[in-house]
Amino acid sequence: MLIRLVALALTGLSVLVHPAAAEEAKAVPASQLQIQLSYAPLVKAIAGTVVNVYADKRVERPSLYSDPFFEEFFGQQMPNRTEKQSSLGSGVIIDSKGLVITNNHVINGADDIRIALADGREFPAKLTFKDERLDLAVLRVEGATGLAAMPIGDSDSVEVGDLVLAVGNPFGVGQTVTSGIVSALARSKSGGGDFSYFIQTDASINPGNSGGALINMKGELIGINTAILSRDGGSNGIGFAIPANLVKVFVAAADGGQPGFTRPYIGAAFEPVTSEVAEALGLKIARGALVASVVEGGPADKAGIKPGDVVTAANGHPVEHPDALGYRLTTAGLGSTVELSLSRNGKERSASLKLEQAPETTPRDERLIDGRSPFAGALVANLSPRLAQTLQMPAEATGVVIEEISRGSPAARIGFEPRDIIVAVNGENITNTASLQAVVENDPGFWRVEIERNGQRIRQFIR
Repeated sequence: MLIRLVALALTGLSVLVHPAAAEEAKAVPASQLQIQLSYAPLVKAIAGTVVNVYADKRVERPSLYSDPFFEEFFGQQMPNRTEKQSSLGSGVIIDSKGLVITNNHVINGADDIRIALADGREFPAKLTFKDERLDLAVLRVEGATGLAAMPIGDSDSVEVGDLVLAVGNPFGVGQTVTSGIVSALARSKSGGGDFSYFIQTDASINPGNSGGALINMKGELIGINTAILSRDGGSNGIGFAIPANLVKVFVAAADGGQPGFTRPYIGAAFEPVTSEVAEALGLKIARGALVASVVEGGPADKAGIKPGDVVTAANGHPVEHPDALGYRLTTAGLGSTVELSLSRNGKERSASLKLEQAPETTPRDERLIDGRSPFAGALVANLSPRLAQTLQMPAEATGVVIEEISRGSPAARIGFEPRDIIVAVNGENITNTASLQAVVENDPGFWRVEIERNGQRIRQFIR
C-alpha cells in the first residue's frame, strides 16, 4: 500500500458565518429542508484565496553520444541535453500582500515558479522559506494586487465528525471541491517527514491537490492537504492534511526572517507504547510516548524526566504517540514551557519542560574531503546536538558524520551514505574532522574503515 503525496489546487475562502454563529452548538440535519442546504455560498467566498502552483525545473539527460565508446571514436564527448519538467500543485493565500503556503514537494528543485489565480491572472512567485521535513513552503507572489486571503483557523478545535471541504485541481482537470468529514485526528503515517501528525479526512483528494486547503464550515483553513493512502494512486477516502496550527508556527518563522525552521530540543528519545509495553508498565491503554533515553544536562533531564517514563499529555492535550508529542512541542514554540503529564511506575507525575534550541557544543568544522582517499567527495562535520537534530539522528550521537556526498565521487561509489559516523580509519579512532583529514592525507593505499550506520558497526577493507 503506497502513500502518495498529492497536488491540490485550492481557491480562497472567506468567512461566511456571523461570529455569533461560531458559538452555536453543532447539530445534525433535523429536516429535509436542512438536508437540501448548499455549500455553494461558502465555496464562492473562498475561491479567490486558492491558487494553482506551476513549478518548472531543468534536468540534464545523458546524451547517447556522451558514452565513452563514442568519445573514443569521435574524439570528444557530446554534451548532455537539457529537458524541462513541470509539476502542478496548489497553494493558499494567507496574506493579502501575496504570501502563499504550499507543500515543499510541489516546488522542490524548481527553477521557475508561477502562481495562477482563480480569476485567470498569472504571476511569478519567489520561494522565501521551506522545510523538507515538514513538507511546507512559503511563496511570495510578485506584482499582484488586490489579493484575498484565507483566515487560518484553530486546528486543535477540530473534532472527528466535523464537516470539511477540500479544494484542489485533481489530475489537472480544473478547480474541484469535494466534501467530507474529519475521519480521525493525530493520525500517523509512514513515508518520511519530520513527524507524522495529520488530520485524516474522507473528502476526496487525488494527485494534483498537494498544497491545497482543507476548510471548516466557517471558511477557515484547518489543514494543508498533503497525502493520500492509495493502492492505485486514486482516492480511496483516506487523505491527510497538515494541521493549521503547525502552519501558523511555520509562517511565523518565515515572517521572523529565520534562516530555517528551528525545532525545540528535548534531549530525549521516545518510542511508541505497544500493548506489551503498556501491560508491563501497568498502563490501562497503549497510548503515549515512552522515554527511551535522556541526554545528561539536556532540557528533559533538567525537567526530571527519566527513561521508562511515559508522556501522556502536553499542556492538557492527550499524547497518542511520539509524533503527537513532537507536534505539541513544535507548535508550542521555542522559549515556552510545556507542562507534561507523565506516568512513572504506575503513578501520575508532572514535569515542566523548557523548550530550547539545540546547542552546538562542538564546532562543526565542516570539511570536504578530496584527494585519493575513499572519503573523497564527502562533506564531513563534527556532531553536536544541533547538527544531530538537523540530520535526524539521535541527540546523543557524537563523532564525525558524513553530511553530504557528491554524486559519482569515490565516497559514493564505495557506498558511504549521509549520516554515516566515521569511527576509525586504519586503527586510528576518528574523534573530529581534523583527525580524519590528517589520516587521509597520509594516503596509505590500503584502508581499514569502521563506520556506524543506524546504530550498527560496519567494517570495510578498501584498496
